[in-house]
Amino acid sequence: MIDFKELIMRKIKNMNGEYVELVSGDIHREIGGYPGSNHRMPSCCNAMRDLMYNDDEVLYSPKKGNGATLKIRYYKKNHKH
Repeated sequence: MIDFKELIMRKIKNMNGEYVELVSGDIHREIGGYPGSNHRMPSCCNAMRDLMYNDDEVLYSPKKGNGATLKIRYYKKNHKH
C-alpha cells in the first residue's frame, strides 16, 4: 500500500513545468479513507510539509493548520534527486 509521502514524491517527480501544486484533500482521496470518520488528514498534511525544500511554498493553510485545503507549491528545481 502506498503512503502519503510516496504519492507526493511520485507527483513531484512526474510534474510537467516548473512546479506542481498539491492539495491535501486530493492527495488523501487518492490514498483512500477521505472523507471518512477514520481519515488521516493530519498525517497527510505533515507528509506534505516534510517534503518541502528551499523555496517550496505553502499557498494556503487552514486556520487549524491541518485540513483538506492545505495547498503547497513544489518547485522542480528543489526536487531533482
